[in-house]
Amino acid sequence: MSDTYENPDLDPDVPTGPLALPLDQWHRARGGRMVDFAGYWMPVQYNGEGGGIIAEHLWTRESAGFFDVSHMGQIYVSGEGAEAALEAILPIDLSTLPLGGARYSLLLNEDGGILDDLMVTRWGTGFYLVVNGATKWDDIGHLREYLPDEVTLNHLEDNALFALQGPAACAALEPLVKGEQPLSALTFMRGAAFRLGGVDAWISRSGYTGEDGFEISVPSTKAAELADLICAQPQVKTIGLGARDSLRLEAGLPLYGHDMTDTVDPVSADLLFGINKRRRNEGGFVGADKVLPLIASGAATRRVGLAIEGRMAAREGATVLSNDAEVGTVTSGGFSPSLERPIAMAYVPVDLAAPGTALSIDVRGRKLAASVVSMPFVPHRYHRKGAA
Repeated sequence: MSDTYENPDLDPDVPTGPLALPLDQWHRARGGRMVDFAGYWMPVQYNGEGGGIIAEHLWTRESAGFFDVSHMGQIYVSGEGAEAALEAILPIDLSTLPLGGARYSLLLNEDGGILDDLMVTRWGTGFYLVVNGATKWDDIGHLREYLPDEVTLNHLEDNALFALQGPAACAALEPLVKGEQPLSALTFMRGAAFRLGGVDAWISRSGYTGEDGFEISVPSTKAAELADLICAQPQVKTIGLGARDSLRLEAGLPLYGHDMTDTVDPVSADLLFGINKRRRNEGGFVGADKVLPLIASGAATRRVGLAIEGRMAAREGATVLSNDAEVGTVTSGGFSPSLERPIAMAYVPVDLAAPGTALSIDVRGRKLAASVVSMPFVPHRYHRKGAA
């Protein structure tokens, strides 16, 4: 998601930021250092409990980290023809999505540029969408523009959203929930309704850290009570935006507004898994006329991972060089706490995108040696169906 927030001209009643999330005072009481992110006050790290960004990052990799992601947009699309209407917008095959199943997808413009990335889950007779916080008002406007009148879009503004991520996430959360199935029966990208602390909650086994974990939608009025319940578990610590960013970078996951923008296509972004096979063959989604030829012929550039020598990190905007010639730009970069070295993502010409390709990065006049590597930088540990 982007770190900027623009209030669209879609509705004069859309609020301007920074706004307070349901857990605002809860974060401050726990030592959260609050920053303006995506139009909301959010904790970048916790000065007391968390121990700093690197400590919070490593705790999540080793145990379970609690993230407040209530700034993200939660949307329910339902009504007669909702499935066909969404397929006319998104490059997703909803016919193969089971009840409770979640899938990654993309919101594209007519030129094939990425307006946002999102998650789509089949809920009963409709679909639950989670979109990025900085783009949610634009996303809602875009969806309303394309959805027919008989399809209803509800912005679930009264719901908070948590993420519990890490190898101990299931052990920490399972004793707190009751449902028709045990929480441990959920596999990656599957969700179900549960009672969490006596409160109705939707829980999916998903997240954006590369770790096993869950995303938890609950009523905003119960957010602090349920956050206390989860964080009372010995495996759990509160984690801020700083570690959330370094975790997703290690996992090779792109960040909207940085690694994806409305001028970047899914082929260049290496996100073809977000366009299902049937949709590649049939088209019929917004942007298909631009994207399908690129799938057939290939794009000129590609998002790649870069391992950087030394200890200095290359940040967004740094120039990527090949034999002193400018060939690309870093879109995300930082120091990897898990690997104890700097890493980055960048767009480079496809003939320089093969793993092992030697490049360099200009950081304030200093050239850092780098090489293209496969992503993720740190292996994903999702709890997939059929896995040991």
